[in-house]
Amino acid sequence: MARAPKVVEVVEDEDHAVRSNPDLLGHDAAAETLEVAARSGRLPHAWMAAGPPGIGKATLGYRFARWLMAGEAERNTPRPPGTAPLHLSSDHPAFRRIAAGAHADLRALRPSAETGIKKVIRVDDVRVAIRFLAMTPAEGGWRFVLVDSAELMRPEAANALLKTLEEPPPRAVLMLTTAAPDRLLPTILSRVRRLDLSPLPVSTLDPLLARLLPALNATERAALARIAEGSAGRAMMLAEGEGLAIQAKVDAVLAGIAAGDRRGWHALADSIAAKRDGSAFATFIALLRQAISGAVRQAARGAAPPPWLSPRPLAEWSTLWDSLGRLAAETDGLSLDRKQAVLTALGWLSPPRR
Repeated sequence: MARAPKVVEVVEDEDHAVRSNPDLLGHDAAAETLEVAARSGRLPHAWMAAGPPGIGKATLGYRFARWLMAGEAERNTPRPPGTAPLHLSSDHPAFRRIAAGAHADLRALRPSAETGIKKVIRVDDVRVAIRFLAMTPAEGGWRFVLVDSAELMRPEAANALLKTLEEPPPRAVLMLTTAAPDRLLPTILSRVRRLDLSPLPVSTLDPLLARLLPALNATERAALARIAEGSAGRAMMLAEGEGLAIQAKVDAVLAGIAAGDRRGWHALADSIAAKRDGSAFATFIALLRQAISGAVRQAARGAAPPPWLSPRPLAEWSTLWDSLGRLAAETDGLSLDRKQAVLTALGWLSPPRR
């Protein structure tokens, strides 16, 4: 009797698109800072790229790593006019090996699921990376470790990394990326050179979206850029997850709340809860919280608030914003009924009875 073929589990390489991306948009100043520091011969051993999610922090890290490992810092020839900082041809061997995840002197740490859906960077992975940094570069250049989403390091992982920051090995570069630098240890922050990356302007984001999402028209791209708040990664995620359609539902809900209209709530909750992976629910709550925070900021600056904001004091909206975040986390973490969670959120949004 023939044996059943062995099932081969294919692990998706989530980082490949970033490793192989030749373009860095909107962050030439940060790239220039890295290049100048490397060419000076006094390259700081630890860097941190900070900024909102999806704006190119890891892309900058990989760009710096392949430029450094290609030996560009040691070359005396100036960068050709019109060439972007840290540019390396995609045909270069260092570029190709890093894109394939096969360069001997580069290691990347990214959060992985430890318990349930929570992703963290574990202490064991950090210790492996520390030993890796201490080794002699295999290709005679540099060792490079990229810690992506460093704010998700477990406390013991952060403490383990701190010793390397205090006593860095030679010819080694450590680069952290983070969307929440305030969640890192102050002792880590004091030992890294910080680069603050800003959200991409619409003038930069729109042509990128036109290239990556050719099916969208100009109006749809503008709406996507607005709700993505300058993040190319978030724009792509929203596009793949029907973000524009869900934003329209958020807008309709808020407009209806101002008029005291609860019609269609159950149908809306059914449509949000229909996706079994929970992505529509997560996007709905995230966009709802984004609308609230944007409206509160607008009102705090003295601008006319949208009609749905007026029935409550701004402090109550801030509390509600926190409550919606906890509701989303508990619903996903405890596998609660998503339809009921949507209805609960909508009930919280209703104008309070006076």
